[in-house]
Amino acid sequence: MKRCVGKETLTKLGLYLSKKPLSQAKLSRRTGISKDRISKLHIDIKSKPSIEEIYLIALALEVKYNEIVEFLCEGLKLRPEEEWD
Repeated sequence: MKRCVGKETLTKLGLYLSKKPLSQAKLSRRTGISKDRISKLHIDIKSKPSIEEIYLIALALEVKYNEIVEFLCEGLKLRPEEEWD
């Protein structure tokens, strides 16, 4: 039985990677990250990429590291200053 993965089941990193022209297999070969781990980073919301994985993925995609980080962290903000104490 073939399992289809819709965009609604992708992680944020999976969504980012789905817009890039590199297959999971090629990404695995270029980065040295296992195919299983690449797959989990695409669809398993419990799987959080490490800094090293994000860096290797950026190198493989030939994009700046901060491009991926900014996409993954979009919407994050510091707490209001009055709540700092």
